[in-house]
Amino acid sequence: MTEPTAADPRLRADPLADDTVARIFGDWNDGAARLSRWEAIAHVERALAGWDTNGALDGWTADGSTPAPIVAALEDYVLQACRLPAWCDAGKIGCAEAVFADIGMLAPTLLACASLPESAVMVDPLGQQPEDRLRAAASLLLAALVRGGLLDASGAGVAQVLKLRLTNALIRHLIVRGNPAEALAHGAAIPALLPEGADDYRAFFARGWDVRANGLPRNQEELACTLLTLHYVFLRSLRRLGLGLKEQEEGAWLHAWNVVGHLLGIEEALLAATMQDAAALFARLQRAARAVARARYLAPGGKRSVPGYGKMTDPRPALAAALMRVVGDEIAPRSLTLFPVLLARRLCGPATGRILGLDGQVTSFSRALFALGMGTARCVDTAARLLCPGLSTRRLAARILGYRLAQRFLTDPVRPLDLPDALLRQVEAALRESDADPAAPGWVNAIERRCRPQRGGRSAHEAAAC
Repeated sequence: MTEPTAADPRLRADPLADDTVARIFGDWNDGAARLSRWEAIAHVERALAGWDTNGALDGWTADGSTPAPIVAALEDYVLQACRLPAWCDAGKIGCAEAVFADIGMLAPTLLACASLPESAVMVDPLGQQPEDRLRAAASLLLAALVRGGLLDASGAGVAQVLKLRLTNALIRHLIVRGNPAEALAHGAAIPALLPEGADDYRAFFARGWDVRANGLPRNQEELACTLLTLHYVFLRSLRRLGLGLKEQEEGAWLHAWNVVGHLLGIEEALLAATMQDAAALFARLQRAARAVARARYLAPGGKRSVPGYGKMTDPRPALAAALMRVVGDEIAPRSLTLFPVLLARRLCGPATGRILGLDGQVTSFSRALFALGMGTARCVDTAARLLCPGLSTRRLAARILGYRLAQRFLTDPVRPLDLPDALLRQVEAALRESDADPAAPGWVNAIERRCRPQRGGRSAHEAAAC
């Protein structure tokens, strides 16, 4: 394995957020009593709970119970991090919001069957369960692109991204057990410990990490890969379904997500402005991630190597299988539960499918049947649009699955999304407004209503089978 260099994006993180966390955890010289890291995190989480809208960040300060050094660190962070980039274009963001309003019910399907699988190839999920990964991606998408999310004081996009950025820095600091800059200086492997408790933060602190082999947690390369799966892979998937957007709309979508990337602390050199640039960047980062994986994981079918070689079994196929099970559970009838796997293979491509073990989850017959079905759907859609421009069987299938996933993961009253109440009400309203596809004829919407779960709490398995 090639030794990482100073130019390696895996060794670059987020100086602003990392310095903020270092101040929060650091030695205080004002006479205040030193807190444990867990007490400091508790204060930070209480402070972040107040970041419920973009407007709440304007002149924000913590309550009187928060130690002054933590308040000062967070105030400086908000002041610097909430600035939109000079190149931000309100018109393009408005266009992206309009696109999302139109295709919103497709989003859960594309996240589950394209964005998250591609992300699993290139990004260490740090132990997140498939449901949590899907909910986190959907939360970011909703916060950013629901009307006014990035530009209005009543929106929550900027506030949510800044919370995520600081949380990434907290996780990075805990995993390397100190300031990431110091971890880079010595580059030693950080041994695993017995967890001090059951919560996620204590698990991150105890997990162990090898900076030389893995780079920094949540580094620039991983952040860029994640962003690419939310804008480039998303748009590419629409194209592969025959539902591609206009060039202007694609540009607006990329622009809005690049604004999110800027707020998230991603370097501008890793923000792609066009689909061509995004494709090139994605391919380059894919190659880098696969090189790291070859050095880290055993070849498929290989036996566990001796400890001296340090290789381990590739966890990505198991992660993908778990994600596909979660999505498949929302399919009725049960005979169609392989549809998400087959769709993921098509949207992600054969190379990603092999890495994630998707080929092994389906038979050759099911793959051939799916290919025949997609080809037939393409022919039917092409011919039918001459008489009914809004008809798309592929859009219908993706909307049905998207509605089921939205019901399960986005509007579950037992486990609501980690979003402000006002934004959750917007999500509920958007879901109601998406009951019918405005581009489709009435009889197609009737089929969709028949095939999706009824609102009001019934599970997907109780819904009428289509």
